[in-house]
Amino acid sequence: MIKRIFETVVTAITTPSSGESEAPDRDGALRLATAILMVEIARADHVFEESEFERLLELIASHFELSSGDAADLVVSASEATEDVVHLHEFTQLLRKNLTDAEKGRVVGLLWQIAYADGRLDKYEDSLVLKISDLLYVSRGRVMQLKHVAKMAAQS
Repeated sequence: MIKRIFETVVTAITTPSSGESEAPDRDGALRLATAILMVEIARADHVFEESEFERLLELIASHFELSSGDAADLVVSASEATEDVVHLHEFTQLLRKNLTDAEKGRVVGLLWQIAYADGRLDKYEDSLVLKISDLLYVSRGRVMQLKHVAKMAAQS
């Protein structure tokens, strides 16, 4: 299953778009890859709390400008995909190659927000966000800044 999902994402991202009709496929693939990383962060501590799920839905809906229903569908698709994920490298590589530095920073910011969604940062969540940030080639200074912002937001 994961191979099929990964191939769909790769095809959508790497196929040169010849018009606007193909742009949604590419955007959808990038959304799915990002959502997969977000779900992996939420599950990193082996506890997927309701607060994390609600925050995940909220962040996906606002970041990708989706309706609640579409955000829920994306989370379900990402959750199903993460059941078979062994390596996140393929997804981070796709995002690294197809996002601007600013977009990669926003993805890392989203990951920190998910990590802090339950009010605390687990060592596994911390480690996974740092690993993904490295794979996206986001500078450690920027990563620490985004971590601080997410921590402050979670405390307020």
